Amino acid sequence: MTIREQLERQEQTSLSAHACLSGHGGKRKKPEDPCAVRTAFQHDRDRILHCKSFRRLKHKTQVFLAPEGDHYRTRLTHTLEVAQIARTVSKALRLNEDLTEAIALGHDLGHTPFGHAGEKVLSELVTGGFHHVLQSLRVVDCLEKEGQGLNLTEEVRDGIVKHSKGRGPILAKDPAVRAQTLEGQIVRLADIVAYVNHDLDDALRAGLIHKGQVPAAIVDVLGCSHSQRINTMVCDMIQASLCIDGGGISLSPAVVEAIDALREWLFVHVYQVRTVHDDFIKASRILRELFLFFMQNEEALVAHGGDRFCGDPLEISVADFIAGMTDRFAINLYHRLFLPQPWKIL
Repeated sequence: MTIREQLERQEQTSLSAHACLSGHGGKRKKPEDPCAVRTAFQHDRDRILHCKSFRRLKHKTQVFLAPEGDHYRTRLTHTLEVAQIARTVSKALRLNEDLTEAIALGHDLGHTPFGHAGEKVLSELVTGGFHHVLQSLRVVDCLEKEGQGLNLTEEVRDGIVKHSKGRGPILAKDPAVRAQTLEGQIVRLADIVAYVNHDLDDALRAGLIHKGQVPAAIVDVLGCSHSQRINTMVCDMIQASLCIDGGGISLSPAVVEAIDALREWLFVHVYQVRTVHDDFIKASRILRELFLFFMQNEEALVAHGGDRFCGDPLEISVADFIAGMTDRFAINLYHRLFLPQPWKIL
């Protein structure tokens, strides 16, 4: 018996009846021999962790554009916080931590530079629109490993593509948008738990807001500190989910209302304030001009690091290239292409 088979047997005896067992799932688009020491979901986690798209998340904006301060979140630290919150809930519910972690680590691989401002630009320019959720799936299916993709399991792919809620309902009632596994549903909620808390924390650090501004109704339910808020949300998610015993991952009505209120408050007082918004207008102009330049210069796309995979329209290849950029790569490339360079005497 291999180590992987021993781990799969352990899952059968230790995990909840509602957990997604590695030995019962793990189907891939391209069949392959299983690893001798890792379960299918552990293997997926490792593939995501070692891919180039994951490493680039460290230089992609979360809220504050290309922050110079060492303690502001980036898309990478956001991803790690989501993974840890999701694992805590998954372990408490005796679900599959490895599946949960793989989905969490892969959920934002397709995010653009400059956060949602970059996503908005590409959505306006690409025929049929652009969404980072679908791009994350495209990254793992088609773009990584020079076009081979990571060949992830169906369960991980499903969790990635169904993690986002935008400004829609926190709890997904429509089965079409709800992950097929409880582990995937955990990541969807862990994502919002992470970002409302760390975006508030970063805004306080930046001096955009002060603690006294957060509405009392939100503080009374969630708590007044970063750790209190996360603890409230995580414990509530665990308890509410235990109460419905496998019927889904949930939150109590009071906590849902408070999270929703906090999210809307952040939109008004952080995401859309002029000092933050103005920089994203400039960033949007950078991506828009880069997109139009490469649409008119296909050879330049390849010369600067883009790819032309067989059968893809040019605009899809350009969108892939731009979505994969880090903030600083986009800014530096814009400087090289559109701004005069100092003359160098050889």
